[in-house]
Amino acid sequence: MPEAGQIAIAGAGIAGLTCALAMARAGYKVTIYERAPQLQEVGAGLQLSPNATRILRELGVLDRLLPHAVRPSEIAIRRADSLRLLSSVELGQFALDRWGAPYLTIHRADLQKALLEAALDNPSITLVTGARVERVSTTKGNCSLTIAGADHHFEATSDLVVGADGVWSTVRGLFGKGIGSFYTGYIAWRTTVGDGGKLVPIDRVTTFVHRNFHLVAYPIRAGKEINLVAVTPGLAEAMSWSNDSTSTRLEVAIAGADPALLALVRGAQRWTTWPIHEVPAATPWTFAGKVALIGDAAHAVSPYAAQGAAMAIEDAQALAEQLKAHPDIPAALTAYEAQRKPRLRRVASRGRFNRFAWHASGPIALGRDIVLSRRTPQQLATGFDWLYGYTQH
Repeated sequence: MPEAGQIAIAGAGIAGLTCALAMARAGYKVTIYERAPQLQEVGAGLQLSPNATRILRELGVLDRLLPHAVRPSEIAIRRADSLRLLSSVELGQFALDRWGAPYLTIHRADLQKALLEAALDNPSITLVTGARVERVSTTKGNCSLTIAGADHHFEATSDLVVGADGVWSTVRGLFGKGIGSFYTGYIAWRTTVGDGGKLVPIDRVTTFVHRNFHLVAYPIRAGKEINLVAVTPGLAEAMSWSNDSTSTRLEVAIAGADPALLALVRGAQRWTTWPIHEVPAATPWTFAGKVALIGDAAHAVSPYAAQGAAMAIEDAQALAEQLKAHPDIPAALTAYEAQRKPRLRRVASRGRFNRFAWHASGPIALGRDIVLSRRTPQQLATGFDWLYGYTQH
């Protein structure tokens, strides 16, 4: 792909903005098409492990994030029925020393704002809002895009189209006929609270495990708020990131939790839900030698390994580097899939293992508790070297 080639990105979320920055850093001109008239806060908190923050540092975004983030000291794992501490994974300075980048918790809106500010500061990046990619046609020379707005349509051309438009991707639907997301049978519930008290201290990530659910709590907004995410089985809901719900429904779903944990759930003013959908990593991520998918559009995974945002960030960097390294776009896209798919399969496998372990019951749960109690925080942390210490260079 020639220097200053034109790249069109559908979606201005974490995946799309990171991709734009990585492409601009590699020497390309980028236009991002975002269907929303203006970028708004979607979601709540997220965890950024060192494999992601390392890339954000390279892209000049990490320093913008740090004033809004928290660097947790550990991940504490507790039983939800008794609150008994099973074990912990050491983070904090240990993570920085071992993996060369910090482990952070942050509000999704703060990450998106930092990425957006960096993108708007870059003269190689143009953002067009209120613009939906409606159609893409490919030729030997380039791609032709039909962009639809509230009261207009226009055409654009590009050397490459990147679908960074999430689990319910329009770009994937245009090319990957029959390749859609599927509902996993689990619902994620989220809210934020101002104070978690002694139950969820503001200096760590706390995971509560139970055979019927798990709940993760961690600080965001520089420690001013606590993000709560619970995952329970449930019937499919509207395909949205923010369906309104009530604590009453959640209390029923987490029956058997310790009264203090139930009180924390009951005390939250507003809960929203989203149905957890996956897109199998084995499906195609590139089409016609001119179109590529990244992030959830390519391989949405369940949140059990806390790697959704990190994988999108890794994808963005990998695609930009493969374009830089190869003489033509089709070769770069082939290399991109070959590089990333084994990684995503392993991450998805880890997520499935976490779900099995966290929701275990009976003898399996007893065995889990025994194994965790015999591992030191440092030993548990080093088991993540393959994930948090990963580099693509």
